[in-house]
Amino acid sequence: MKKLFIVCYFISFISLFSQNNVLSLSEYIGYVKEFHPIVKQAKLVSSEGEIKLLKARGAFDPKISVDYDRKKFKKTEYYDKLNTTFKIPTWYGVEFKANYEKNTGIFLNPEANVPEQGLYSAGVSVSLARGLLMNTRMATLKQAKLYTQQANAKQRLLVNDILYDAIVTYFEWLKNFETQNTYDDFLKNATSRLEIVKKSFEAGDKPAVDTLEANINFKSRQLDLEKAKLVYIKSKLKLANFLWLEDNLPLELEDNIIPDAGTLTSIDASLNINNEIISNLNVNNHLKMKSLNYKKESLLVNKRLKFNNLLPRIDLEYNFLTPKVNELVNFDTNNYKGGLNVYIPLFLRKERAELKLAKLKLQDIDFVISANKMDLNNKMRSIDNEISSTDKQSKILTNLVVDYQKLVKAEERMFILGEGSLFRINYREVKLIETRLKLIDTINKLLKSKASLYKMINNQDNSNKKIIQ
Repeated sequence: MKKLFIVCYFISFISLFSQNNVLSLSEYIGYVKEFHPIVKQAKLVSSEGEIKLLKARGAFDPKISVDYDRKKFKKTEYYDKLNTTFKIPTWYGVEFKANYEKNTGIFLNPEANVPEQGLYSAGVSVSLARGLLMNTRMATLKQAKLYTQQANAKQRLLVNDILYDAIVTYFEWLKNFETQNTYDDFLKNATSRLEIVKKSFEAGDKPAVDTLEANINFKSRQLDLEKAKLVYIKSKLKLANFLWLEDNLPLELEDNIIPDAGTLTSIDASLNINNEIISNLNVNNHLKMKSLNYKKESLLVNKRLKFNNLLPRIDLEYNFLTPKVNELVNFDTNNYKGGLNVYIPLFLRKERAELKLAKLKLQDIDFVISANKMDLNNKMRSIDNEISSTDKQSKILTNLVVDYQKLVKAEERMFILGEGSLFRINYREVKLIETRLKLIDTINKLLKSKASLYKMINNQDNSNKKIIQ
């Protein structure tokens, strides 16, 4: 049912384009977000983080173990030993344990003798130095949580990179569409001018050389248009790479689908750009900075673990004993099993070296954070200056296009009246074409700068997440 709905949806989508022939930027972005396979693939990054977190939590799962050992030879039972244990690890270096032990046999080790009904024990083991405030299980779980948040940031960065590439590709498609239209317009002018010159030559008003020049200009415009068409088709095919159906089926655009010529006027609304959002941009909230900070926090956890390894290992264990399970609530402290284990390396060379390496990694990430912060600051300033400059350039070029159009029309009137020359018309028209192409290129740069700003905005993360202990 869902697949049928998707098919019907895209049939209506293509039918809509067949009627309007215009693929707007906002519609295009919507389809890229919804169905692009790499956007879907990016979600796997966060899924991997969640799986690693689940794996790290497994270190704190309760555990049951059963040891059963029996020996019987020539009808003699040497021993029959059963030992079951239930352990509950906790966040700090404390582990709760319950045990049931039942042993029988002729050749049983005396220390393994227990009451006939077996022996129950319940107790706790504690790491008093190394492993109390930080141990491998704690560090792994903290780092897994940090990795999950870092993976989410990387996922958003990856998706935003894809959206940015898709938007820039749309702007290239629009630029090449406008360039093609420009050459098409001037080919029409060259065709019309060639017909006028031919009629004037046949009437004896113009020399034969004017028809030759008009014909050369006409063929030159034809060549320019063919080149522009090829570039436009390539950009359209490149755009189609970002349009997909469900189940990773590529979508091919029909020949009559064109970009929105009014994209420049609607760009801010399409990309949801406004002054309030721009004023709230902060480099520290950039997803790249957040990802690096998560990595630094993970390295800090590693440093604390390595520092903790410098401490001696002092493990204390206490278990009270009872032959009856119903006596657990009223245990006798005189019946117990306990122990103390102390382990102290004399030189701590391995531990000290690991701590130094952890400190070096922290210094390295600090340099990376500083460099990226400076780079992002400069990018923000560059985008702002580029938008301001290209906007001014586009307005100047728009006025120049109008002025050159007036010059070309004036030359054409003078030519018709017999006072001008075809050479001067072509010269003025070449300048007009160059200026129109410069305007198209400048508007394209302005749109790309807006896309960079959109990417910078989307890469902001204003949530202040804290690591859950």
